[in-house]
Amino acid sequence: MENDGIFAAEADLDHRAHSRKQGGASHAGQDSTIAAEGGLVEEGRLRSIGSEDTARNDGEATESDPLLPGGGKGSGSSWTGMAEFEGEPWWKTPSIYWMLPPFFLFTLAFGGIVVPKLNLILTLICREYLSDRQATEPGFTMMPIVFGEDNPQCRIPEVQSRVAQFTLYGNLIAGLLSAVASPKLGALSDRYGRKRIIILTTMGMLCGEIITIVAASKPETFPVNWILVGFALDGLCGSFIAAMALANAYATDCTAPTKRSVAFGYFHGCLFTGIALGPILSGYVIKASGTVLSVFYIALGFHLFFILFVTFVIPESLTKTRQSVAREKYHKELEELGPAADWINQIRSFNLLAPLKILWPTGEGSSPAVRRNLVLLAAVDTIMFGVAMGSVTVVIIYANYQFGWGNFESSIFVSIVNTCRVLCLVVILPIITRLVRGPNASSRMRDSGCDNFDLYVIRTAVFFDMLGYLGYTLSRTGTFMILSGALASVGGIGSPTLQSALTKHVPADRTGQLLGASGLLHALARVVAPTIFNGIYSVTVGKFTQTVFVCLTSTFGIAFLISWFVKPHVYFDEKHPTESECEVEQGVGRL
Repeated sequence: MENDGIFAAEADLDHRAHSRKQGGASHAGQDSTIAAEGGLVEEGRLRSIGSEDTARNDGEATESDPLLPGGGKGSGSSWTGMAEFEGEPWWKTPSIYWMLPPFFLFTLAFGGIVVPKLNLILTLICREYLSDRQATEPGFTMMPIVFGEDNPQCRIPEVQSRVAQFTLYGNLIAGLLSAVASPKLGALSDRYGRKRIIILTTMGMLCGEIITIVAASKPETFPVNWILVGFALDGLCGSFIAAMALANAYATDCTAPTKRSVAFGYFHGCLFTGIALGPILSGYVIKASGTVLSVFYIALGFHLFFILFVTFVIPESLTKTRQSVAREKYHKELEELGPAADWINQIRSFNLLAPLKILWPTGEGSSPAVRRNLVLLAAVDTIMFGVAMGSVTVVIIYANYQFGWGNFESSIFVSIVNTCRVLCLVVILPIITRLVRGPNASSRMRDSGCDNFDLYVIRTAVFFDMLGYLGYTLSRTGTFMILSGALASVGGIGSPTLQSALTKHVPADRTGQLLGASGLLHALARVVAPTIFNGIYSVTVGKFTQTVFVCLTSTFGIAFLISWFVKPHVYFDEKHPTESECEVEQGVGRL
């Protein structure tokens, strides 16, 4: 509550400062907002804005100048993102509070089907395997497979190996397609609005669940491989990664920079709360209904509600004018490209890794220290996300094999781990931050680069993740497995801190590009990590089954080591390029 008061006071001061400024400041704020949202600002335009800002800073102080040095940078005083909605009624004014309630149901459906879908795939694969074996071995008698039940006859290495390979293929298909589609969808949202693309992304997930229901209802007609088609549709529409990024883009449009981290925190809270509650609720639904398909029908209803709510209730955060300007700029760029804009030439020159150039900035304001920090922080962030994506199915399959867990036990495990993660995010981290930085930290914090506290939180998070996966390696009982998961959940505080630390290294008008590059790395991690870890589990199950957790623990060890090479107080500053190279630790010196 106290933080909200601070943000409100800052917003009021920003509004007064903005009222005194005319012309150039407002124009620069609009361009910065467009760039932060993923739009493109011409290089010449950026330089002219920088020149205007420098000229103002070199001049004599005026009553409208900030009292503290550097107070204008990143303070949001020139942000005019909501100016076009002034005078509109409340039901036509975009706000994160429009998006949060339906987004929570969206994440609840997403979390609720994770375990049932994996176990449904296991059951379908087991059914096909036993049927094939019965056909080739006349003396073999197959026990009946019951959907939604434990089916102990499926707990054999051959079935476990096939399930791991199948989930590997599914993640590979969805991850590769989403890596290609997500940047395109983000660009389309700049030109045609956030709502349309959010709906398109949800439609992909909706179609995937419909295919899953059909495959489970009619396994004789639609084999389990049809579920891979659902993975493909999900990936073509950007998958959940794109949905989360677009929700953050909506929040970026209607939230001032000074409050943006709080808005992102709300969406992360919805995500982990949905993932925590979804599995346990689905476990009770399956027990009450007696069929695993009931969960998928409920998830289908939630997705439909989300689509309808976004379509008819939530206001669009990008006005028609801003969409039109973005489309005109896009068409102008195509005209300048000429024949190179032809779609065949675009395919030939397509470079999937092009957005990553923001992690290696050059020119005025950049420095080796900035490039090193961006690359190292992005590497740690990608490792943590990749391990989270690559290990979730392996952990559940392993527990099913090692401890005989079914839908209910697996759902309880996932819910406990994610509940601990939510508590760490919304309770422990804010308390520690307040104790370390104090209630008035925002007025004293430096506005360049991540600080020592950020680095301590990141290193602590990676260390606890490493301890948790070491616990998975050593677990010989289900109780110790749950305790290890709770220990690893402390690492949840690392993800938002890493994202925040990354954005502190670049100006506000490059934040969108940076988050886009991070999203691309996440999409690629969704491909690489499950491929590696599911493959390791597939070839070691029944031999030394814990091998995959040894590898996961070692991966976190590498991330922990990398985090110690990140330096505090490093910043990409186009106006003062030497400052980002001079500020280290608590003093001033050459990096």
